[in-house]
Amino acid sequence: MEGLMSHSSNFLLPPSDNNSSVSLKYALVILNQNLPKFTPLLWDHAHIRVCADGGANRVFDEMPLCFPKLNPSNVRTRYKPDAIKGDMDSIRTEVRDFYAKLQGTKIIDESEDQDTTDLHKCVAYIRDLTPDTDKSELCILAVGALGGRFDHEMGNINVLCRFSNTRVILLSDDCLIHLLPKNHSHKIFIQSSVEGPHCGLVPIGMPSGSSTTTGLKWDLNETEMRFGGLVSTSNIIKGDIVTVQSDSDLLWTISIKKL
Repeated sequence: MEGLMSHSSNFLLPPSDNNSSVSLKYALVILNQNLPKFTPLLWDHAHIRVCADGGANRVFDEMPLCFPKLNPSNVRTRYKPDAIKGDMDSIRTEVRDFYAKLQGTKIIDESEDQDTTDLHKCVAYIRDLTPDTDKSELCILAVGALGGRFDHEMGNINVLCRFSNTRVILLSDDCLIHLLPKNHSHKIFIQSSVEGPHCGLVPIGMPSGSSTTTGLKWDLNETEMRFGGLVSTSNIIKGDIVTVQSDSDLLWTISIKKL
């Protein structure tokens, strides 16, 4: 056990309201699904924003819908990604041309790599840009990672496992998911104004012989979890802090309130 790992969804709060004890440096990845309503908030938290291929279509089409009183062209210029990366089989020609003409947006074609997903490519790109001294504070927020095709969704969850030493959070309008690595104990600070009360813990990669929690309505007490047996779904947050310890990697998921 390497010690305590703390977690907080303070990226769902305005930056001015952030008084969390968990201090992280955020990056944003936008995938090719409908943007959550709170995407502009995540954009403001992030120091780098990367579109995964067709995610650029979503920013181009849907960001102006978040600001109906503003000129769409001004919104598109304001919310331009730092990079667009992927195999470029989904981005529309006019969208690619629009961002190619804007100063500050890199377009990186990796169509020769068909062995990794677009999210994998973007996470690797952001990690490569992050100095080793800052990697422990890096947190990558991936929107559009849930919903749509099931194989895409499972591929995105697999990225959590392939980059288990990097904080990656998958987000939709309804919930978030991230990995709780087995080599840490975990302390999760609940932002009850924006998330909960429903939550779940799911073993991933292998069964959990023993998982223990505090702060849930139905706490686990050295409980065995596995597919084909018990998994903790539809659990309920009971307090402001949840603790988790397990001999297996677990997925943590919690519902997001309509922001």
